[in-house]
Amino acid sequence: MTDQPARAKASLWRTVRAVAWAMLGVRNGDEYRKDQESLRPLQVVGIGLVALFLIVLLLMGVVSWVV
Repeated sequence: MTDQPARAKASLWRTVRAVAWAMLGVRNGDEYRKDQESLRPLQVVGIGLVALFLIVLLLMGVVSWVV
């Protein structure tokens, strides 16, 4: 048996919010600790890569619209 308590899994929306706030560089200390307890690293990396891809597509669209 393991003595470690079960980690509560974060929802997809909570992961997206945490990644968005991290990209902006603004995070509340209390919320940060809650995220550390519930977020899984693979989830964060996956959402981060998708967000980065969407930002690049958005910037490419804006540049092509302006030019």
